[in-house]
Amino acid sequence: MAFEHPISIAPMMDRTDRHYRWMMRMISRRVLLYTEMITPNAIIFGDREKLLGHDLEAPVSLQLGGDDPEALATAAKIGQDWGYTEINLNIGCPSDRVQSGNFGACLMKTPDVVARAVASVQAAVDVEVTVKHRIGVDELDRYEDMLNFVDTVAASGCKRFSVHARKAWLQGLSPKENRDIPPLRYDEVYRLKTEHPQLDIEINGGIKTMDAAEAHLQHVDAVMIGRAAYDDPYMFAEVDRRFYGDDRASITPKQVVTQMADYAETRLLAGDKLNSVTRHMLHLFSGQPGARAWRRHLSENVWRPGSSPQVLLDALDFVQGVE
Repeated sequence: MAFEHPISIAPMMDRTDRHYRWMMRMISRRVLLYTEMITPNAIIFGDREKLLGHDLEAPVSLQLGGDDPEALATAAKIGQDWGYTEINLNIGCPSDRVQSGNFGACLMKTPDVVARAVASVQAAVDVEVTVKHRIGVDELDRYEDMLNFVDTVAASGCKRFSVHARKAWLQGLSPKENRDIPPLRYDEVYRLKTEHPQLDIEINGGIKTMDAAEAHLQHVDAVMIGRAAYDDPYMFAEVDRRFYGDDRASITPKQVVTQMADYAETRLLAGDKLNSVTRHMLHLFSGQPGARAWRRHLSENVWRPGSSPQVLLDALDFVQGVE
């Protein structure tokens, strides 16, 4: 049986919010989506509608960042009650803010802490609990170090690991630099799958095309795509047919725009700003004639007093061959 979610879009701060996910769910009915990373306390004590509200774009994984098993379990249960179909723990983010809260990539140094967190969350929810991590962190960057982390966490019951194939430096590199400077080591992720066939292994990092994704799937169970999914969202229009065997007709870019205009109208009534929706659409026509004019028209006009979702429909005039 084929793996249930061979393609996913990575959780990305300030990007994979409900508006972006709504657009991507129109483009692909099957791809696994993720929220931005959210801390448990934000969910427990904060504005849940703002943090967890969604528009039935399942399957969506709720990504949590933290190290307190009890708080993680409480937040996960709330997430499940809000309709999220999976809970993912972030053990890969290297930012200073994340480190100061003792979660993200620094937790790779304490796999027993992660194992306890996984066990606690699993006891609280019925949905799958997964982990996203790096191949290494600081000096703990040998394959054997990653293997020890995975083995320890897997012993707590985790069966799916999304592996960013770069190590993280907690000092000296910014989060952006940690996405580019450490070299990609795909072979180590392949080896992890070979030596642990009972686990579901997903690969992440530097994957920019569906041809590249297909090549990786010869070695692992799934592929997670991050920045490329934001910079060229419409490339996911081929995902359902190519990776899920779903032969239903793909949505056209024009249909995406018209449906997003209707969606934006609904969100404006809910109190959101027009730009909170349209900013995710700037790269919808990436690589097509008129794409720059499309971006310019949106960027210049969504801020005007009285602007409405009609701005999106007007911007279509700048794109050639939009059908």
